[in-house]
Amino acid sequence: MSDTDIRSSMAHAPSVTFEADKSALPLLLSERNWGAWKLFFSLATVAAATWCYIIGEYVGYYLDFKQSFTTLVGGSMLGILLVILALVPVCMRYGIDSIAASKPQFGTKGWIVPFTLQYLSIVGWNCLLLIFFGKSLINFLIATGVLAPGDHRWLMSCATLLACSISFSVLLKGASGVDRIAKILVVHVVVGLWMLWLIIDTRWNDLMTAAPQYASTEPLWNYTTGIELAIAPALSWWPYFGAMVRMSPNGKTAVPPAMMGFGLVVGLLSMIGAAGILALKISDPAEWMRAVGGETYAVIALAFVTAANLGTAVAGIYASSIGLRHYKKLEAAPWWLLLGISIVPVAAVGVFVPDLFFNNFGTFLALIAVTFAPLCGIQIADYFILRKGKVSITAIYDRSPKNEYRYWRGFNPAAILAMVAGVATYLSLLNPLTYTSSSIYQYTTASLPSALAAGIAFVLLTNLFVKPAERGGY
Repeated sequence: MSDTDIRSSMAHAPSVTFEADKSALPLLLSERNWGAWKLFFSLATVAAATWCYIIGEYVGYYLDFKQSFTTLVGGSMLGILLVILALVPVCMRYGIDSIAASKPQFGTKGWIVPFTLQYLSIVGWNCLLLIFFGKSLINFLIATGVLAPGDHRWLMSCATLLACSISFSVLLKGASGVDRIAKILVVHVVVGLWMLWLIIDTRWNDLMTAAPQYASTEPLWNYTTGIELAIAPALSWWPYFGAMVRMSPNGKTAVPPAMMGFGLVVGLLSMIGAAGILALKISDPAEWMRAVGGETYAVIALAFVTAANLGTAVAGIYASSIGLRHYKKLEAAPWWLLLGISIVPVAAVGVFVPDLFFNNFGTFLALIAVTFAPLCGIQIADYFILRKGKVSITAIYDRSPKNEYRYWRGFNPAAILAMVAGVATYLSLLNPLTYTSSSIYQYTTASLPSALAAGIAFVLLTNLFVKPAERGGY
């Protein structure tokens, strides 16, 4: 059965209204209408959010300006390369999302593991971004004289709800909603680069003489930690990646925009946070722009920062809603219901416990690398080493007991154990809560060995147990 046959059987099923970009089924080539530039603008818009400033801030605690530049750009490109190798070959070949691409490794029920990671990651990022949206909106209204300075916590909750409502309305049109908001908000990438140039131009001497606040006495440890802090957020693109690149017709139109739109843009815009924390001890450009250029520049920065988070939030909600389609009970559910399931937890956190993710960003960032690094390692090893580029699109969507990706009751123990091996490797090298590390860490990072260990464990377990049992379609 081809992907066209799979699509046809679902499209004619009772009570199913089929819209390609709102389903988790494979997209046909005729439906993949995002060219290289459209994909680049969409990915760059999603990448250019407030998280860039926080990432840059954390790197700036350990490295000077020049070192921050090399680690942020290089680490971001390296992290996104792992995601590309893990997902692009399958997602581009068949037009499927990240969750569908994980079924050959985890099984017809085991995909719940990567889906849970996807859902929690996107909820966490969106909570962080929409809280920033609320804070920035309040500061913008104060700067423009609409509000008087004071405690406006209630208004921040209202702003979070407003952002959720905008995201919901935009996404009612599916992937075209992501594309439309990207065309509007892509201008903030240019504004961000302008802000970076502004602080470099006006504070060059300060940047060159600034000493990182929390730098270790071991220079190599500082450098490695900077790379690790750049790799981790790049790995967090795994949940978003498949749902977006599947809209592009082939690898040539997807890989360069992904490397540039995700890897390069995140690295460059993160320098805004690094420059701010080094030169002015403030990572938020909405605050230091006032010191650099006066009130007018501060208002421009606030408007930019407020809008920047919407593009990322929209893409995340879209990706998690597509992932929900893999649940049998939700594969024919109304699109608005899936959007609601993805948005409501974000709104609840933003209203009731807004500081949950905001005050624990460093831990959240490290936990992303702990989980997504081994996941990428498993997928890379499975596709390139074990399957040698051959995946069954029929088995990905087949729920019958005879499905080759059913493994043992829908779960592949090899993938679960390989994930454990990868997580254990990471934790043995770096404690994500305290950032204490082993002596080997400074030579290896934690994410890269974690991905390698998970991939090796998956290959060994598959060859020793899964293949002899004739499971998995190998």
